[in-house]
Amino acid sequence: MITRKIFTALTAAMLLSTALGVQAQSDPPIKFLVGFPPGGSTDTMARLLADKMSTVLKHTIIVENKPGAGGRIAAQALKGAASDGLTYMIAPNATPVFQTLLYPTAVLRYDMLTDFTPVGMIASYPLVLAVKAQTGLKTAKDYVAWVKANPNHTTFGSAGAGGHTHFTGVQLGTTIGTSLQVVPYRGNGPLVSDLLGGQVPAGIMTAGDILPHQKAGKVSLLGVFGAKRSPLLPEVPTFIEQGIKVDAGDAWTGMWAPAKTPRPMLERVQNALKYALDLPEVRDTLINKATLSPDFRPAAEMDQIQRQELAYWGPVIKATGFTPEQ
Repeated sequence: MITRKIFTALTAAMLLSTALGVQAQSDPPIKFLVGFPPGGSTDTMARLLADKMSTVLKHTIIVENKPGAGGRIAAQALKGAASDGLTYMIAPNATPVFQTLLYPTAVLRYDMLTDFTPVGMIASYPLVLAVKAQTGLKTAKDYVAWVKANPNHTTFGSAGAGGHTHFTGVQLGTTIGTSLQVVPYRGNGPLVSDLLGGQVPAGIMTAGDILPHQKAGKVSLLGVFGAKRSPLLPEVPTFIEQGIKVDAGDAWTGMWAPAKTPRPMLERVQNALKYALDLPEVRDTLINKATLSPDFRPAAEMDQIQRQELAYWGPVIKATGFTPEQ
């Protein structure tokens, strides 16, 4: 039989459990802001991480898409968020680097270095030079000889004007002594279609969008624009290996929080991010389905990389005289 004392203890425990359950359900969720539409690589990455990190943080995490303006709308939303550890932004390096260098603060309405703080790098992915297989080109040196002999082949496709791939092409042209002209597209999808159709002679893009066509023998990847070969494309040499000293670096994706978010909260989320990226199922999904290299870097290292890229690309962009549409 249950004594009065035991009954009272059980009742108290049940009431406490119910109260804690109600409190947990009423806690506001953590938000991951994504400046691009659902279904893209950044969105896919954010949803995968939200699912895994929520179990560690013991907190509901929702992905909130705020597409438009190259990620600036999401960044503006992050600036307007409270520094309470409940709002973060997942974005490619185009947001902290190229958007910052191309637009004045009056347009951005935020400062990446003072309004936000890095949480951690998530993944990196190589940029490649691709040509249609029928060109017969096999190496970066083949391409250099080709464009110098054929001025009508000096155009290259980019997923947009004013981004990483655009200015990578500018750097390549400067290095080889031939002006290469960008043809901007609205994303890699249309670019790949025109490359396969022969409407554009070459394309500079992230590897994931073109890799299936390389495997099918429709395009050739002539070089990687990083300092070292990518684990995603171990058979494709870098431009530097081929004697062409251009290193535009890998593209990457990271996570940011409002600047005044308390350090213990940032460290807790950073640890959860590292935990998620170490999971075999997460690594498998990123590598084999999204063609991304899981590449966790702590906040301090990510901040250093961000600042180095700002310093590197600033003079390059200024020298082009490029002015984006506002």
